[in-house]
Amino acid sequence: MMITIRRGVSSDVPRLLELYSLLEFGASKTLSLEEAQLRFLRYRNYPDYNVYVAEADGVIVGTFSLMIVDSIAHGGVPFGIVEDVAVHPDCQRKGIGQRMMQFAMTHCREKRCYKLALSSHLKREQAHKFYESLGFEQHGFSFLVQ
Repeated sequence: MMITIRRGVSSDVPRLLELYSLLEFGASKTLSLEEAQLRFLRYRNYPDYNVYVAEADGVIVGTFSLMIVDSIAHGGVPFGIVEDVAVHPDCQRKGIGQRMMQFAMTHCREKRCYKLALSSHLKREQAHKFYESLGFEQHGFSFLVQ
């Protein structure tokens, strides 16, 4: 299976919404196509925030978002944040998630980031094991206000 990673484009949004809806906790929180398109276009206003897609044989089978954040702490060295990681259930355990995270880690190294952080829903225990297999470590606590 040939896997390629590329920046998402607005015509990818319907497939992205489909992938997000397949996440355990995402089905009830899916945006309308129109609202998702507007938000996708808004990403262009961020200096280094992109949605990436993984294609296998020309079909989008995975996605993630990566933001490089400028900082005045840590000597001004930026850091990366990965969010919204999804691989179609029929395509899991085929190296797609690994390629996506390797892409994110390489991009962060190229940008000289001092860290790459990602968040994952507490219920996604298999995903946590996957991230640990790539060298990610649970670090600190996250606090949310809703």
